[in-house]
Amino acid sequence: MSDNPIRDAIAEAISDNPVILFMKGTPEAPACGFSARTVGALQALGAPFAAVDILPDPRIRQELSAISQWPTIPQLFVGGELIGGCDIVTEMYETGELAQALGVEAPQDAPAAPPSDDPQAAPLGIENRLS
Repeated sequence: MSDNPIRDAIAEAISDNPVILFMKGTPEAPACGFSARTVGALQALGAPFAAVDILPDPRIRQELSAISQWPTIPQLFVGGELIGGCDIVTEMYETGELAQALGVEAPQDAPAAPPSDDPQAAPLGIENRLS
């Protein structure tokens, strides 16, 4: 553990969850189109995932970007490794690479990532774990 509890909580969340999405909003109520599109791709594949809403505390986004060296949100991690943001996840979904990375079946007729409309994962409360 370091002297930075937010960074420690983020690193722990990444290591504890096989698939984790850091996003704006929640899977049930994404707060931006990029997060909605990324959630939609994960949900279309039926992939279980954890989610962290970065909006309640700006330090989450700052520390996440310091860990990942990736400036934009959303950020998808699989097996502790950064996959990328919305554009990369969408492209991987459309080519079938995302299903492969997640170890799930790719849909046969999935030319574009669908929008998010099916709630699946409750967001992790990193900000709540630090008090």
